[in-house]
Amino acid sequence: MFTGIVEELGEVTAVEKLADASRFRLRGPLVTEGAKHGDSIAVNGVCLTVVEFGDGEFTADVMAETLKRSSLGALDVGSRVNLERPMAVGDRLGGHIVQGHVDGTGTILDRTPSENWEIVRIALPAHLSRYVVEKGSITVDGVSLTVVEVADDWFTISLIPTTLALTTLGIKQSGAPVNLEVDVIAKYVERLLGPNAQENVK
Repeated sequence: MFTGIVEELGEVTAVEKLADASRFRLRGPLVTEGAKHGDSIAVNGVCLTVVEFGDGEFTADVMAETLKRSSLGALDVGSRVNLERPMAVGDRLGGHIVQGHVDGTGTILDRTPSENWEIVRIALPAHLSRYVVEKGSITVDGVSLTVVEVADDWFTISLIPTTLALTTLGIKQSGAPVNLEVDVIAKYVERLLGPNAQENVK
């Protein structure tokens, strides 16, 4: 489980394209402190497993399903990425409950800068629209954010200077893809209250 509070702005140092997968090597001195084989690290909001590590870097294998559902396939050497270690038991939940299981991708439509923050409008895939509500939580490239406005096919987020400075959301421009993870609680509620609700409580 993650919280969507990015710990480190990392960098892709190597990409190996395989037949139906990719292997990434990423630099993240902070998130690799005390890392072990098999640990989880969220990369742009995608939960990946540490295969190898050392010298402030780690390697992760990304299977075809993850490449299909996320924007990780667009990463190349030099790409900056948001990194977060899993939440430890007993820690404060600074963001919201994030699984690192990307539900789909959106595209940055436009950015509106202000003196102290920036409004970013992001295209919202039709199959995720029902889970996004005004003032609700959403994860964008692994960053826990509050929805400002929402329409059928887009939503906006407001980024404070800290988020602009310490995450990839400060450098991604219009047209860039982003990973989206909606609130898992909303998905469970929908499932429980759906057509099979009676069967689910038996």
